[in-house]
Amino acid sequence: MVALPRLVVAAPASGHGKTTVSAGLMAALRRTGMVVSGHKIGPDYIDPGYHALATGRPGRNLDPHLVGEDLVAPLLLHGAAGADIAVVEGVMGLYDGMLGTDGYASTSHVASLLTAPVILVVDVSHASRSIAAIVHGMASYDRGTRIAGVILNKAGSQRHSDEVIAALEPTGIPVLGALHRDDGISAPSRHLGLIPAEERAEAAGQLDRLADAIAEHIDLAELVRIARTVPDMHSLSWEPGEPVSHSDVRPVVAIAGGRAFTFRYTETEELLRAAGCRTVTFDPLRDEKLPDGTTGIYLGGGFPEVHAADLSANVPLRDHLRAAITAGVPTVAECAGLLYLCRDVDGAEMVGALDASARMTSRLTLGYRTAIATTDSLLATAGTRVTGHEFHRTVAEPGPAPGWLLDGRPDGFATATLHASYLHTHWAGHPQLAQRFVDAARAATPVPAPPPQRRLRAPDLHHHGDREATPGLVDLAVNVSKRPRPAWLDDALRASLHDLDRYPDPEAACSALASRHGRTADEILPTAGGAEAFTLIARAREWHAPVVVHPQFTEPEAALAAAGHDVRRVILRAGDGFVLDPGAVPDDADLVVIGNPTNPTSVLHPAGTLRALLRPGRVVVVDEAFMDAVPGETESLAGERQSGLVVVRSLTKTWAIPGIRSGYVVGAADVIVDLAAQQPPWSVSTPAAAAMIACAAARATSEAETIAREIAADRAALVEALKDSGLTVAGTPAGPFVLVPVRAGTREKLRARGFAVRRGDTFPGLGEKWVRIAVRDRATTAALLDAWRSIR
Repeated sequence: MVALPRLVVAAPASGHGKTTVSAGLMAALRRTGMVVSGHKIGPDYIDPGYHALATGRPGRNLDPHLVGEDLVAPLLLHGAAGADIAVVEGVMGLYDGMLGTDGYASTSHVASLLTAPVILVVDVSHASRSIAAIVHGMASYDRGTRIAGVILNKAGSQRHSDEVIAALEPTGIPVLGALHRDDGISAPSRHLGLIPAEERAEAAGQLDRLADAIAEHIDLAELVRIARTVPDMHSLSWEPGEPVSHSDVRPVVAIAGGRAFTFRYTETEELLRAAGCRTVTFDPLRDEKLPDGTTGIYLGGGFPEVHAADLSANVPLRDHLRAAITAGVPTVAECAGLLYLCRDVDGAEMVGALDASARMTSRLTLGYRTAIATTDSLLATAGTRVTGHEFHRTVAEPGPAPGWLLDGRPDGFATATLHASYLHTHWAGHPQLAQRFVDAARAATPVPAPPPQRRLRAPDLHHHGDREATPGLVDLAVNVSKRPRPAWLDDALRASLHDLDRYPDPEAACSALASRHGRTADEILPTAGGAEAFTLIARAREWHAPVVVHPQFTEPEAALAAAGHDVRRVILRAGDGFVLDPGAVPDDADLVVIGNPTNPTSVLHPAGTLRALLRPGRVVVVDEAFMDAVPGETESLAGERQSGLVVVRSLTKTWAIPGIRSGYVVGAADVIVDLAAQQPPWSVSTPAAAAMIACAAARATSEAETIAREIAADRAALVEALKDSGLTVAGTPAGPFVLVPVRAGTREKLRARGFAVRRGDTFPGLGEKWVRIAVRDRATTAALLDAWRSIR
């Protein structure tokens, strides 16, 4: 028998704060000098990362579906060896388990397997006395589950928590403390839940503040007393060396880690080491080759779709991995690993070991699975039955040799040396999978280290075309018009100089712009160009899941990153003409930024497509910096009143005034108010305001229409000339620039002949094979094509 003080932290439902309170309790108890072991019920990989940060020990999972009921207690004892107390975080609501069962694998089920008391965390932010009814119902629903205490979370005030505590008194269940609202200790989320602790530099600091709050407001002594009331455990501890055979041969198994690959069960690596393997973690974002002597590769789960651009940029490692897998080095790839081995993820090149392409979707695939092996493979013999789970928003078509039937549905790719699938398995529950992998790694031959090669640059979000348009070159890199400014605009700018002795006042400009778009003044915000607008947007709200649609102008993502936001990219693909499918944007995105027409692709998205992005709780920002170069401004949304819609406009390009920094935002008044609150005083200069007034006048809009038609004609001539020279223009361009795939070194050769074009590799989703070319007059186009023909 083993004496192990233990407790389970549960909640009535997801979202009550189980992870926050559990991690805080672990950290606070550790501060008292106790050795704390952290555990998570269910298949979740992310929460154990916070547990590990709080306890200083590996986070572990307890899941009857993955490992069987008989292993739950042994795995707890194994993970808690040497600990003074085990804190087990529940899953979903207390009684929520596997669908179609009587609560199998639920928090209450695992608590009963562990004979552990339950501490119920309840979010009280939207109720007071009704909380007592909820707790009473939870306690009486299943008398076999012992709710030994309650922690109130997100109380609005001391008076509020006192009211709830008084209402709970008749239930006889003690309140161990109350935490008040504190957004500073919340953990941000993305499309698969919380952002892993490994990706959050601030996580340790927030955990310290949370531990302070727990120690101040929660009765830790009573909590420990409850944990010590449990009976001794009769199970034996799980030992990783028992289910696998050991050998004197010590194969090197390379395990993907770092920020992009954070999902794997601790016991997986313990099984490999117990079998004699030497496990070495490598980071696909940073390391440029596999560990020396690698004869086995394990690619677990994570977020390759979030880090796709940086993974793609690491060409040396991608090449080494592909060579190793092609040579037969045994490789297991689960979910994220499967994506990484595809040809590409949302257009970003990956390893290419699988003839498959992957992309993000709006649909979450989530659930427990029973899997049957379809054929003899690296991991299993045909007919082998295992349990696991799926958790992803991507789709991939990995080919004709599926590794599993997941509840009857083919999934993955399997050969004698490669097994790639969306299925996550816990090898402690299926040690035969580990054994087959180890046996193959023992017999494999390592692939030599590759020769040094150049690593692709990650896109420089702060790069601008003016860095390339150096004096002496014909400027095709910057999308500012080369037409002479109209006299009426120069007159307005000169006249504004007489008012430089007063602080600028953009009120008249605001009124003029409102009239221009048929809006009210509270729906307009003049800004110091589009760059300031994106900075204000980034800071205006606590965005939880911001998305930028790429390839596009990089300033929106740069501004969001500078404001501390974790930005997701939806990358449009050249094969689709860089056309947007609204379904590719994750459902949970609360901010979506897209250009129209988009820089650098020149694609004009239909207004209906952009409207499809709108939904309650989401702000959609459409960058219309080049819309005035589109005849009739078709597809513009600047005149539409839609909740959550914001349009950014610029006067820089058509009117050739980048030095003035003149732009504005038009959109929903509630968003405009939040942007204005972030704007520094007098950021819009007097000349900029004068330019806005002048360019909003009827004469200006009429002249802009004429210029737009001229641009369309010049663009058609450029496209035709490029095609006649055997070059392809991406998509259907509608802006004052085109995007063209070219041979390596073309940009540099054109510079040597006096022409500057914009580098494509500075835009996420593109690479060095792309250049963006500004539309100019036909004489300039002819000169460019003459130079181009001379270098081919």
